[in-house]
Amino acid sequence: MFTELIFTLAVLQAWALAESCPSLTASYPAPSVANGYEARLVAQGLTKPRGLVFDNKGNMLVVERGVGVSAFSISGSSSCVTLGEKKSVVGDSTLNHGIEVTDDGKTLYASSVDTVFKYEYDSTKMASKNPKAIITGMKSDDLLTRTLLLSRKSKNKLVVSRGGDDNIDLSTVDVNNGLSQLRIFDPTKESQNYTAGTTLGWGLRNAVGVAENPKDGGVWSAENNADNIKRDGFNIHENNPAEELNYHGKLDDSNNPLLGKNYGYPLCYGAWNVSEIPSAGTLQTGQQFAIAEANATTQDEFCKDDRQGPRLVFQPHTSPLDLKFDGKGENLYVTLHGSWNRDDPVGYSVSVIKFGADGQPTESSTSRNALTPIVSNSNTTGCPGNCFRPAGLAWDRNGRLYMTSDSTGEIYVIVKAGGKALDDSRPAVSVAASSRDMVGALVVSAVACVFAWLL
Repeated sequence: MFTELIFTLAVLQAWALAESCPSLTASYPAPSVANGYEARLVAQGLTKPRGLVFDNKGNMLVVERGVGVSAFSISGSSSCVTLGEKKSVVGDSTLNHGIEVTDDGKTLYASSVDTVFKYEYDSTKMASKNPKAIITGMKSDDLLTRTLLLSRKSKNKLVVSRGGDDNIDLSTVDVNNGLSQLRIFDPTKESQNYTAGTTLGWGLRNAVGVAENPKDGGVWSAENNADNIKRDGFNIHENNPAEELNYHGKLDDSNNPLLGKNYGYPLCYGAWNVSEIPSAGTLQTGQQFAIAEANATTQDEFCKDDRQGPRLVFQPHTSPLDLKFDGKGENLYVTLHGSWNRDDPVGYSVSVIKFGADGQPTESSTSRNALTPIVSNSNTTGCPGNCFRPAGLAWDRNGRLYMTSDSTGEIYVIVKAGGKALDDSRPAVSVAASSRDMVGALVVSAVACVFAWLL
């Protein structure tokens, strides 16, 4: 009798877990998830989702490239997340990547190739109105994303990243043209030309990922480096140059020694596989080298002494697109969108970088092991056509990390094993009860009744 009872309870519990959480299935092999983590597919059918944020009511806002900004309410616990019906917040097909929202849920920012827009936003209704162009003059034919970072450490400062207009854009040697730069703006002002902003950093080919460390306010960018690189006539593009993580100091530091620094592009590039670089000499991984058409080696000293080197480097062509710190500034999560300019696909994952108490990565600048993958494509040989491609990242108020996949029109949620918050510094906030919660409660009630009967 007792054995039969235990069996019945086990079946009931298994049924509850299986039936309570909506299950979406991808068209490609399931992701490979590192020990200690869970990843669940929670949304499909979006149009090239890129940047995303959460507002002060816990709603998810996501940029759908070529559509505008869409919003979803969120319910459920642990990794069992359910998105409500999609609602259009901004219908503007020119929006393609950048998005920010103020902590009070009253102001929304989004970007197109040419313009940063500001909207009055109502987080209760998930609605916007009165768009205003606050930054213009950014149009280009290549490298089209304009990442937005609204500082939480320095009042009224919006950082806007703008890439170059070619793979190797020689015009970017002039700081005044505004290409391949990070600039700082006052978002309360309107009709600002991009070149009127304060230059935070330049010589940044395409710094798509930008983040502010909540611990100390340090600003970081992840640079997508050049393709098809040659040196002294030799093609070295398979394993050089490295993608870069660059440090730009603190926005509230009036004596920031890194303000306005040049980070090398288009003359200097971070080394990854030094053995494949002609006349490398004493060059090390993480140091910059030159690619001048003649006698590039003689220019390496210029790159070392006159340009700001990267703090970390990543494998070439992994294409880092977004950066998000946890609440303590101890972990920096990175989306690696993946390669096209390489024989063997690399990237296509979400990875993490460890940071120390000093606000800096624990790995040295010459390390090749700074990234630890946590969610990856299990078969990258099918990439990019048959896999997910990570793009944007965002934290919800329960410490869950969400990732967009633009190529597949999907969103994933990432938590620790057992459904625990990935960022436990964020206090859990109650959400609408999910079917999993309700069925779980029924199971508990059933167990209680059975044991009461036994007693």
